[in-house]
Amino acid sequence: MAQVDKLSLLQAKKAEVEQGGGAEKIAKQHEAGKMTARERIKELFDENSFVEIDTFVETRSIEFDMQKKKVPGDGVVTGYGSINGRLVFVAAQDFTVIGGSLGEMHAKKITKVMDMAMKMGAPFISINDSGGARIEEGIDSLSGFGDIFFRNTLASGVIPQISVIMGPCAGGAVYSPAITDFIFMVEKTSQMFITGPQVIKAVTGEDVTFEKLGGADTHNSVSGVAHFKCASEKECIEEIKRLISFLPDNNLTDVPFYENRDDINRICDNLNEIVPEDSNKPYDMMDIITSVVDNGEFMEVQKHFAQNIIVGFGRLNGGTVGIVANQPKFAAGVLDVNSSDKAARFIRFCDAFNIPLVTFTDVPGYLPGVGQEHNGVIRHGAKLLYAFSEATVPKINVIVRKAYGGAYIAMNSKHLGADQVFAWPTAEIAVMGPEGAANIIFRKEIAKAEDPVQTRNQLIQEYRNKFSNPYIAASRGYVDDVIEPATTRIRIISALEMLASKRENRPAKKHGNIPL
Repeated sequence: MAQVDKLSLLQAKKAEVEQGGGAEKIAKQHEAGKMTARERIKELFDENSFVEIDTFVETRSIEFDMQKKKVPGDGVVTGYGSINGRLVFVAAQDFTVIGGSLGEMHAKKITKVMDMAMKMGAPFISINDSGGARIEEGIDSLSGFGDIFFRNTLASGVIPQISVIMGPCAGGAVYSPAITDFIFMVEKTSQMFITGPQVIKAVTGEDVTFEKLGGADTHNSVSGVAHFKCASEKECIEEIKRLISFLPDNNLTDVPFYENRDDINRICDNLNEIVPEDSNKPYDMMDIITSVVDNGEFMEVQKHFAQNIIVGFGRLNGGTVGIVANQPKFAAGVLDVNSSDKAARFIRFCDAFNIPLVTFTDVPGYLPGVGQEHNGVIRHGAKLLYAFSEATVPKINVIVRKAYGGAYIAMNSKHLGADQVFAWPTAEIAVMGPEGAANIIFRKEIAKAEDPVQTRNQLIQEYRNKFSNPYIAASRGYVDDVIEPATTRIRIISALEMLASKRENRPAKKHGNIPL
């Protein structure tokens, strides 16, 4: 065969693979409001930077006449490229090729590119759009899932792993995203579930739609499985790029730094007036966060889940920081089962990838109630204590208002190893709120008083004046400084610069045993 003929054959074979399941299947994908695997990759990576790997891999199975089926690329596109100039690896399932089902060679393509990402120390993105395990390949499909889960676990804390759900993700397939660091979902076209509505109906008698069972709203608001919800695939891809901009390539590199055009000595005058006089009145903690970070840019993570706590990424003097903050607008900013889980996992991600932690505290305590106790608020709440204690990255805490009891300790206190703790003059650091404390301490005096209400109010004020302020904690060294709120940005940036060379040794061990 002549050289020209061989080149033509190569080009023809590549063109055939690039057509996936063919024009009809591609049209159906578009009708469903979805891009194809290759269209998603093209949108995600810098122009002409994507390099495909294992283009010509096909199934080896001959069971159920699999050898007669057209399975180009075995239903997944894998490779690497650059996102804003940075190396990233990807595996994108192709729903147009036998429903993107996972078989032996499909899994081998994914695990190969995961191994490459680990060797090169670069982020890995998995785009999921699949009907699940390829039943025709039986145990080989299950083996493939296991191989992927194992690598997800090995890569955890070494390279950032991002899962993108852009179609169905069912059965065993859901556990790979669950192990990864962040999950993106698209409204109306993404679903995740262990068992579908038909099986649930047959086993439990419950009627539920795909969307209600495992759609983007459900997993972002109710279960907390997902981290980001997007209105379209294009918006989702833009948000992935934005997230990547905050993350380091791996656990041995520093956070990315961008040119900072926001004055590091900027005074935030609005913060002097932001906390209401009435300590029971809510305000929006997001106003504080966006005032302090560079250019007001903050990428919130799990925005719709456990809204009594805020977690996400911002920049200070050009470098990424992870922010954890109580949100008084929701349930007074209390800690509970879900908010403890949400914050603890985010803290551990930041610690694994050398991202400094900044905390804004306004917490009245852990949420009381039979439901919380029976759901294990002790165990879940302990995760937050564990995560902050375990973290060795620079840790800065700003106590804005309430910091009561065990919740004060849990929110990145000096006692859990915070490097710098600042308090605003509005801070109330105490075992409990003045009302509750007065009821206990002065119970007898109130009972004996001629006017119990007036006496109680006087004693509450007495307790507030004596204990509900930052100065006793500051006198003990538990607060490093009481600062003017307007200078918060300046003080945090100064502390981060001082802490840049921080090194902290911990006892040698295989790993701890977080109270899961």
